[in-house]
Amino acid sequence: MTQQVLKLAQALGGAGQDEELLHTLCAAACRTLDRRLRDGLGPEDCQGAYPLAAAWIVMDWLRGSRGLEGVTALSAGDISLRREAGEGDGARLSQRAFQLMAPYFKDEGFVFRGVEG
Repeated sequence: MTQQVLKLAQALGGAGQDEELLHTLCAAACRTLDRRLRDGLGPEDCQGAYPLAAAWIVMDWLRGSRGLEGVTALSAGDISLRREAGEGDGARLSQRAFQLMAPYFKDEGFVFRGVEG
């Protein structure tokens, strides 16, 4: 699965990155998702969502490591860089990745136990 995630991450903008770094990030993203999968589910059970979600996480990590979190525009002529809060904040792709994978994750929400209804 890591190889599939690696190919997607390269296609999403990770091409030209250090191959070893990209492979390490892809493996770590897969482990991050694996820990949250419901019991009995594997990456192949996620109907294609798993590799895309892992690649999105990798892209967020790469963007964060370059200091590009929140960058919404970049111009070359007269060099300008626009950084905004909100929509462009870091972890945006990771949040989408976790939303995409939500149907396959363990329920880790708050539960009342022993409370009479």
